Amino acid sequence: MKLSSRNMLLLAAAIMAIASSTHAFAPTASSRRVTELYMAPRFDKSTQRWYTDDPAEQAGASYGPVGSLYRAGPKPFLQRIFNPDTYDQAVLKYMAQDGCDRKEAQGNMDAFLENPQDWAYQKTCEQNGAFKKDYANANMSPKQVTLSTIWGLGVVYFFGSLAYNGIQGGMLSDSFHRTMELLSGSA
Repeated sequence: MKLSSRNMLLLAAAIMAIASSTHAFAPTASSRRVTELYMAPRFDKSTQRWYTDDPAEQAGASYGPVGSLYRAGPKPFLQRIFNPDTYDQAVLKYMAQDGCDRKEAQGNMDAFLENPQDWAYQKTCEQNGAFKKDYANANMSPKQVTLSTIWGLGVVYFFGSLAYNGIQGGMLSDSFHRTMELLSGSA
């Protein structure tokens, strides 16, 4: 069989196309990163706890409780304040299972603690091809942080004022004292 120059060009183009597409089967830099991160948190069977030796993956390496407050609200914030060890163990377990960094794991854990059903639904949609929500940077635009801060200060002022007026003999105090008088008189 005699190959013409046109057939040789087509053959060379086909070989080049096949050779250039073989990189699809080679590991990329991001998949190597996931493998490395996947190995960071480990489970110690003797203590029944997750741990990591990498300083970039230990508690406090990402954002603090206030970051949880801005990203997902008061539920994860309070969880981090009152149960920091449980929160940290959950973050390390998520890092190990999902192969992500600490910030992404914390964002997902905060979203889960705020609303487990919506978080699970979003993860199911992601597995079916929907966009991947960035929980690590949720609500962290400067505009959103400013609005959340103003709203939070307003709520703290309202409840603080309500408590202060109640303690100092305001409307709530009168109602409380009247109720106590009625209860003591009937006893």
